Amino acid sequence: MMKPAQVVKALAALAQPTRLAIYRLLVERGPDGMAAGQVAGKLKTSPATLSFHFKTLSHAGLIDSRQEGRFIYYVANFTVMNGMLAYLTENCCGGNPEVCKPARQYS
Repeated sequence: MMKPAQVVKALAALAQPTRLAIYRLLVERGPDGMAAGQVAGKLKTSPATLSFHFKTLSHAGLIDSRQEGRFIYYVANFTVMNGMLAYLTENCCGGNPEVCKPARQYS
């Protein structure tokens, strides 16, 4: 289970439109991740600007990176994402998550 300070750090990192867009894109991409240049192209953002955002997301534990040749690939850290969601929903509906099912559906 994540600690409150970890959850706050992750939520703070996501509380910025570009970082939220990066994170959603990487979550959508799955475990293969995406090269930094691909992210820049998809979001129409300069690589220099993205570097700052990648660093913030990485320090919050939300993304990981790996080097493949000349390219750096970024991947959403699904363990942290799921831990954050578990923390936020741990006491959902007074410990009766079946009551929350309609409210927990995503649009």
